[in-house]
Amino acid sequence: MAVQSTLRGGDTAAAAAADDPLLLLYQHYRARLQSRLRRTSRSTKLLATVALALSIVLGGYGAHARWRRRRAEKERGKRLLRRNSGLRGKDGSRTIYVPYRDSTARVTIHPTKPTTFDAHRRLFLQPPRAAGLGDGEYPQVPPPQTKPGLNLAFLHQFLSLMNIMIPRWNSKETGLLVSHGMFLALRTYLSLLVARLDGEIVRDLVAGQGRAFLWGIVKWCGIGGFASYTNAMIKFLQSKVSIAFRTRLTRYIHDLYLNDHLNYYKLSNLDGGVGQGADQFITQDLTLFCASAASLYSSLGKPFVDLCVFNYQLYRSLGPLALSGLLANYILTATILRRLSPPFGRLKAVEGRREGDFRALHARLIANAEEVAFYGGDALERTFLDRGFKDLREWMEKIYGLKIRYNMLEDFVLKYSWSAFGYLVTSLPVFLPAWGGLGGVIERASGGSSDETITEEHAAPSPGMGGRERGRMRDFITNKRLMLSLADAGGRIMYSIKDLSELAGYTSRVYTLISTLHRVHADAYYPPPSGPGAELFSLCDVQGTVHKGFDGVRMEHVPMVAPALFPLGGDELLRELSFVVRQGEHLLITGPNGAGKSAVARIVAGLWPVYRGLVSRPRGVGVDGIMFIPQRPYLSTGTLRDQVIYPHTAVDMQAAGRRDRELSGVLEEARLGYLPDREGGWDTRKEWKDVLSGGEKQRMGLARLFYHEPRYAVVDEATSAVSGDVESLLYERAKEKGITLITMSTRASLKRHHTYTLTLGLGENADEWELQRIGTADEQSTVDKELAALREQLARVDEWKRRRREIDEELARVWVEGGEELGAPELEG
Repeated sequence: MAVQSTLRGGDTAAAAAADDPLLLLYQHYRARLQSRLRRTSRSTKLLATVALALSIVLGGYGAHARWRRRRAEKERGKRLLRRNSGLRGKDGSRTIYVPYRDSTARVTIHPTKPTTFDAHRRLFLQPPRAAGLGDGEYPQVPPPQTKPGLNLAFLHQFLSLMNIMIPRWNSKETGLLVSHGMFLALRTYLSLLVARLDGEIVRDLVAGQGRAFLWGIVKWCGIGGFASYTNAMIKFLQSKVSIAFRTRLTRYIHDLYLNDHLNYYKLSNLDGGVGQGADQFITQDLTLFCASAASLYSSLGKPFVDLCVFNYQLYRSLGPLALSGLLANYILTATILRRLSPPFGRLKAVEGRREGDFRALHARLIANAEEVAFYGGDALERTFLDRGFKDLREWMEKIYGLKIRYNMLEDFVLKYSWSAFGYLVTSLPVFLPAWGGLGGVIERASGGSSDETITEEHAAPSPGMGGRERGRMRDFITNKRLMLSLADAGGRIMYSIKDLSELAGYTSRVYTLISTLHRVHADAYYPPPSGPGAELFSLCDVQGTVHKGFDGVRMEHVPMVAPALFPLGGDELLRELSFVVRQGEHLLITGPNGAGKSAVARIVAGLWPVYRGLVSRPRGVGVDGIMFIPQRPYLSTGTLRDQVIYPHTAVDMQAAGRRDRELSGVLEEARLGYLPDREGGWDTRKEWKDVLSGGEKQRMGLARLFYHEPRYAVVDEATSAVSGDVESLLYERAKEKGITLITMSTRASLKRHHTYTLTLGLGENADEWELQRIGTADEQSTVDKELAALREQLARVDEWKRRRREIDEELARVWVEGGEELGAPELEG
């Protein structure tokens, strides 16, 4: 019995294996593996076991090493996140850490390559003649007569910006656009399903088919849930595309705006192509442009696909006459709206400019609040703000007034007239079956009878209504749904004409900003192609040479010219200036106000152009470089440590092997050693420009000088708020550190700390200068002349007092009509 049971069990297993091909395959490979293992030698098995053990050990060691690296990365990220700093790569990239859930995420930012700027320069500085932006030869920003609008200029500007927003076909932005397009196509397909399902539900409801009706409701809910997810993803991806576009453009503009060419200074002070509102361009206008450009893909791409698909479906259902009517309706509607549409692009561009002007007024008031309060100028500033807001308000009211009339026309044409036309089109199969497409064929086949059925869908007549009526009901609901979707697609395309006009305005402003930055970055200033040449001392007339890497500071036949905004010529302060400062030869530049003392610092620093001659200076900031200390010190946002080591960061300080105790010594040298204890330590963050006094701010500038210890320093009135005794100590400490000083000041007490004095503003026209060594006979004779002039003026003090009394008495006398003098009033009691 047991044998029989076993046999039966084996027969059962064999029968089960014969019925299951997967089980047969498993048994076959198992038998082959057992046979191969029996033929394998003992040494091979041993080697395989050792290899498996090594792979497990090495895998575990690698996993542990990866875990330790990730842990160290997180710790470094948290540490750098607290200090608001990052890492710099050899290729110029920056690695920053941002909060992510309970940890940090590493973000690597790669700078824009110089070759990329060179490749894009032709798009922004040499636009094609056909675009209406120039003559294709002379680099220039768009001329004033180029107005924002739907023209070739807008197409060129937008495609030029697309080269920045989508740099490569395999970029992240391309993937987002492809994903966005897939969801848009999916929504079109779902719209077709919803249109057909809508007709079926109404048909089943009219026919009284409860089971089919309930099943249609279930399918409707299922499709609705999937369609809701699709719509949400479309909006999400549109936002992601907008952020990706803005990230690309912002990084590109920052790399072009903030670099060693000082474009951020020259953009507003020399070029003037965007006025004083560069912040308005970079923040608000750029945001609006990216949002409008991202929505353009959805507002034009999806409706265009809908138009093609729905027109094809309606062509099959309603015939060629309906399609011709639809196309004629589109053309007529587009023509009417295009001709009657206000110039929204130009209106938006002007609105953006006035928004920037109004914002600049508030920014100026915030920046100079203390000075305005001292003068009591709040009433006048309020007048300026009210005037700026009034201009903005009147312009926006003008835009809203135009929008009212246009929206009335737009709503009537796109909603009501299109709906009426849709009813006419969907009635063609019933009233004109010969021209009604597939619906007309069914009508003619049925012979117009309400009792005959054509297909299985009309097979169950209900009381009071035949199968054909139910078919007409289903076809009408489906075609109506398609017409509504088609009207919505066409309406969105027509609405997008207004959106395109606004996008043209934003595109014009962003393109103007980037083209102006390219012009400043490349110094691409040329005289006009026709007419007289460049104006003297304009940016078209820069012929000087700047030499970086010289051990010292040298000027040879350099005119001191205060530049004006392009294309105007500058104001000449001195005809030409020549001097050389070597290591250890300290120079004091003095002279009356407006003589050009600060102009020397600005020309050496590269802020002002060298129109003629030669300027030589060291390269960069550091031990072998040069540092400039302005009169009004700049205090950055950050910790107290950041104020001392500016423009270095905490990462640069650690890389150089510097520690906080060295910073304490630097502050002691600048007579600011009490600051860490008073303010709460090196990591304290405050609004330092409001915390420190005027003298402390200037001494902080000297503390930066002592920290960096450059070989040369240009000090422009940087100790005017410091007392004389402390000023003397600071200068002596700088000289002990081996720093060669070039000082612009009118304080005679600083002569003892310098070797030479350069006096500007001499002569009748104040265009002469004199360089003297301090302590020589010539310099002493000059001092004697100044003392003699002062003694002569002091000798005339009594004469001036007597004359003043006579003037006061004359002014106190009062005459009445007739020439008689009015006596003093009598005082009672």
